[in-house]
Amino acid sequence: MARYIAARVFQAIAVLWAAYTVAFIFLSVLPSDPISIRINAPDSGLTEADGVRLREYYGLDKPIILQYFVRLAGIFSGDLGFSLVRGTPVRSMIAAALPPTVQLSIAGLIVGLVLGGALAVAASYARFPSLKHFLQGIPPLFAAVPTFLLGIFFIQIFAFNLNLVPAVDDGSFEGLIGPALTLGIGISPSLAQVLLASLEQTKGDAFVDVVLAKGAGSGFTFWHHVIRNAILPWLTLLGLTFGELLAGSIVIETVFSRDGLGRITEGAVAAQDLPVIQAVVLLISALYVAVNLVIDLLYPVIDPRIRLGGAPIRLKRRASLTPAKATS
Repeated sequence: MARYIAARVFQAIAVLWAAYTVAFIFLSVLPSDPISIRINAPDSGLTEADGVRLREYYGLDKPIILQYFVRLAGIFSGDLGFSLVRGTPVRSMIAAALPPTVQLSIAGLIVGLVLGGALAVAASYARFPSLKHFLQGIPPLFAAVPTFLLGIFFIQIFAFNLNLVPAVDDGSFEGLIGPALTLGIGISPSLAQVLLASLEQTKGDAFVDVVLAKGAGSGFTFWHHVIRNAILPWLTLLGLTFGELLAGSIVIETVFSRDGLGRITEGAVAAQDLPVIQAVVLLISALYVAVNLVIDLLYPVIDPRIRLGGAPIRLKRRASLTPAKATS
């Protein structure tokens, strides 16, 4: 177990290093100079001497390879620099913007899991073919609607027409409903389709017939055997979906005028505020890696057939009548 965890942590560090390297390369090849842009802005109040000090602080007066290590050393020491636009520490900006984004991401994830899971289970156990086909057609319909358009629809209908929720986020629970529904509906199609396919495959396995033949009820069989064996592909997709969840949160925050990483990212990109952009990229990468690491560690808890070791996770060949606890 310790060897497996160490391997996963090493892989997480490698992914973060790659994310930093890619972000550094893309930001370094931009044709314009963000510090010169700020100095020439009429409302910046910066002088040429301030520009020289900023270049020395960020190592921009050094060769590109030294800039790479200067910024990397700053990240390791917890110094993310200062915003070129606001002049405030990037770390404090991130600390203030992260909680609303995390709140929205968790709310959207809950909506996506409940909606996607309910659609998958309902379609898998629908008794009538017409109802099954109808339920199977809902996820592609949701996937065809752009997230920002869905957000505008919720604002128009529920805020302006029905006056049920505020059009602009005011920090209340009602202000979270529209963004959470928009984000959750956006990620639900893939969750529903993968879980539905996994449920259909698991229901056809021989061990399910054995459990039912032993006298187990359909509800007991579903919760103790079918869902437990069908949920592993869902967990894998959930880790991959987390990146989409964060990206969607940034878009939704802009549509609903919510404070969060989306607002500061939008402003940083428009003003070429490189320290803020780099910090946001690294933060999102770190969150993505952390969530996937947790999901990887959940695999052996859910299904003991998974071998742990230095190599990537592999599923043992399914015995015809002996999956996880099928014979219990």
